[in-house]
Amino acid sequence: HPGMSVLNTSEIEISTFCLVGIPGMEPASIWVSIPICLMYIAAILGNCTILLLIKTEPSLHEPMYYFLSMLAFSDLGLSLSSLPTMLRVFLFNAPEISPNACFAQEFFIHEFSAMESSVLLIMSFDRFIAICKPLRYMSILSSARVIQIGLAFSLKNVLLILPFPFTLKHLRYCKKKHLSHSYCLHQDVMKLACSDNKVNVVYGFFVALTGILDMTFIFMSYVLILKAVLSIASQRERLKVLNTCVSHICAVLIFYVPIISLAVVYRFAKHSSPIVRIFMADVFLMVPPLMNPIVYCVKSQQIRSLVLGKLCQKRS
Repeated sequence: HPGMSVLNTSEIEISTFCLVGIPGMEPASIWVSIPICLMYIAAILGNCTILLLIKTEPSLHEPMYYFLSMLAFSDLGLSLSSLPTMLRVFLFNAPEISPNACFAQEFFIHEFSAMESSVLLIMSFDRFIAICKPLRYMSILSSARVIQIGLAFSLKNVLLILPFPFTLKHLRYCKKKHLSHSYCLHQDVMKLACSDNKVNVVYGFFVALTGILDMTFIFMSYVLILKAVLSIASQRERLKVLNTCVSHICAVLIFYVPIISLAVVYRFAKHSSPIVRIFMADVFLMVPPLMNPIVYCVKSQQIRSLVLGKLCQKRS
C-alpha cells in the first residue's frame, strides 16, 4: 500500500492519520463548513480588534487590559491552530494528515489552551488585587511586572507542552489510523499507538493536573474576593465591585465548562453518541475565542465606547 511502510513481516507502520468530521453528515459537510467558517471569521476579527484597540489606545494601557490582550492572543492562537484541518475536513473533504503535521497541530492547540488557562488565573489575581488591595494595585502590577508575569507563564506553558509531540513521535502506529475529531489532540493520537504509551498517559495526566491547579487557584481567589466584598457595608457598593468581575467570571465559565463536561462524558458516558463528544470538543475550541471578545465588548464600557466610536467614524 502506498500510504504504508513495512516495519517487519508482522507490523505495518501507518504514514497518515485520518481526521473525522461529523459521522453521518458527510454529504452535508459543505453546509456544516459555512457556520464553522463564520464562527472562525468572527472569532479572528473580534480578537484582532481587541488587540488593535489595546495597542493603539493609551486609555487602555492598564494591567487589566494588558491581561485581556494576552487572553485575546491565546484565543487567536487557538482559532488559527484548529482552523486549517477543520476547513480541510468540512470544506474540501480531505481528512488525511501526516503524523508530523498532526503532532505540530496538537502542540499548538494544547499550548494555547494552557496559555488561556494561565491567563484566566492571572486575571483572577488581577481582580483580587484590584478589590482587596486597591491602593497598592499600580505598584504591585506595574507595566514591567505585567510583562514579566506574561513571559514567565508563556515560558512555563511552552516547557510544559513541548514534550507532547516528541513523546508521540516515539510511538509506533501500525493498526488504527482514524482520529476522533477534525483536529489532533494528544490524548486522541496516543490511543492509536500500537507500542507502549504509558509515558504519554502519565505525562498527559500531569498536564491535566496543572489545569486543575489553575481552576483551584481561580476558585480560591474568588473566595477571597467574595469575603472582601461581603465586608463592604453598602449593598450598592458590593454590586458595583462584583460587576468588575463579571466579564472574567464569564470567560472562566466559557472556557472551563466545556472542558469539564467533555472530561465527564469521556469518563462516565463512554457509550454515548460520538456526535455528542465531537460537538462538545468543537465547542471547547470554537466558543471561547468567539465569545470572549463579545463578553468584554458588552461588559467593558471603555472597550464598548471605543468600538462604537470607531464604527461611527467609519460610517460618517
